[in-house]
Amino acid sequence: MQSPPAHHSTLARLQQTLGLLLLLTGTGLAVWALREPMWGIPALLLWLLSQPGLLGLQFVLATWVNARDGVMPSGRFSWAVWWSEVRTAARVFGVWQPWAWQAFPDLLPAAAIPPARQSGGYRGVLLVHGFMCNRGFWNPWLAELHRRQHPVVAVNLEPVLGPIDAYCATLDQAVRRLTAATGEPPLVVAHSMGGLAVRAWLQATPGAIDRVAHIVTIGTPHSGTWLARFGHGANAAQMRPGSAWLAALSGTESPATAAKFTCWHSDGDNIVFPFGTAVLPGSEARHVPGFGHVALAFNAELTSDVLGSLRE
Repeated sequence: MQSPPAHHSTLARLQQTLGLLLLLTGTGLAVWALREPMWGIPALLLWLLSQPGLLGLQFVLATWVNARDGVMPSGRFSWAVWWSEVRTAARVFGVWQPWAWQAFPDLLPAAAIPPARQSGGYRGVLLVHGFMCNRGFWNPWLAELHRRQHPVVAVNLEPVLGPIDAYCATLDQAVRRLTAATGEPPLVVAHSMGGLAVRAWLQATPGAIDRVAHIVTIGTPHSGTWLARFGHGANAAQMRPGSAWLAALSGTESPATAAKFTCWHSDGDNIVFPFGTAVLPGSEARHVPGFGHVALAFNAELTSDVLGSLRE
């Protein structure tokens, strides 16, 4: 059932290079700390705390913006939420995406499924990652779907910093592959920017809404995100609140399109905020309190609900 693995990921190479540079830097600082403790130890601690500190700053900014706009439904900054995001982000960006993005190939049946087996229980799953990610982001989801021998395709969206519209051809091909293999329109699960890529594909492709069973978005900045003002690349600019691209996208969507979406979001999201921007108007909203942007994609309630829907 396995299809050949993807052979190219620009992001994986970039993150491999960055990871090796960080490792070399840390090793050098550790040696310096042994030889010159007065200066080396503070420098090593600063290096160790740089990534957790950046995530902490994101949480502080999110809390401030949510409080300023009066949209925080329950919580405030939580050390537990921050620590969960630190650990999850380390696995995603330090291991899965740079080094293990090909660990779980796409899984498709060798031949079309006979009509007698065509049911919701064999519906394919399309996994769409977000900004500065690749298919390795979905490794826990892929592992579970492989365990179930369930058809799944996880795409790589490139160019990494290109416009979101540039990903439409990749999504269209993935939907075609899953539909041809299973005989059914797939369930689409998209994290962060991936949800906007799906909406762009729906807009650009006549009849696309009927080619998917349902669309689940996780922390997708449907109305943009405050933090995108600091992002680089055409796709980051498109995700800024009030961007012309977001306005044009929303202006073409019908209530029937929005009704095909379920949007999972969290008041603990450190990337997509203010709270509420991750819900597409007219969709079904599912709120999971106290989860960071990356960790939300692996929330047990969310994964159980989404994968459980395959049996319905």
